Amino acid sequence: MRIGIAADHGGFTMKERMAVALAEAGYEVTDFGATVLDPDDDYPDFVIPLAKAVAAGAMDRGIAFCSSGVGAAIAANKVPAVRAALIHDDYSAHQGVEHDDMNIICLGSLVVGYAQAWELVRTFLAATFSGAERHRRRLAKVATLEQGAAAC
Repeated sequence: MRIGIAADHGGFTMKERMAVALAEAGYEVTDFGATVLDPDDDYPDFVIPLAKAVAAGAMDRGIAFCSSGVGAAIAANKVPAVRAALIHDDYSAHQGVEHDDMNIICLGSLVVGYAQAWELVRTFLAATFSGAERHRRRLAKVATLEQGAAAC
């Protein structure tokens, strides 16, 4: 599985550690930055390229970090075909994929510790979209919104 990973300064240390763990677990990891710890960098500069790669199919899934995870989620969701969510619990980590076809998990490095983040990432990566009709119907409505039309 091809995994893209990105973080600003707020998530930099956790991203670096997570990238190593993912590679050791056998995932193909692409780092979208930051490549150095710069307290003046901005999360969209790294999260948007990650989101575009996931939307284009160049990455199977994405992981985005910032201090809270909120900014990363907001930025990622501006890219059509991205379904990113801020995740703090195991249930949402798998249910977001199973029901909503979530393709980017967003984590706050100041909100969850590394051990919890690693567990959430593993849960996210192990989950698969159910493909149930009701879930596809809902995602079609979201896709309609992305195209600028009213979904409901």
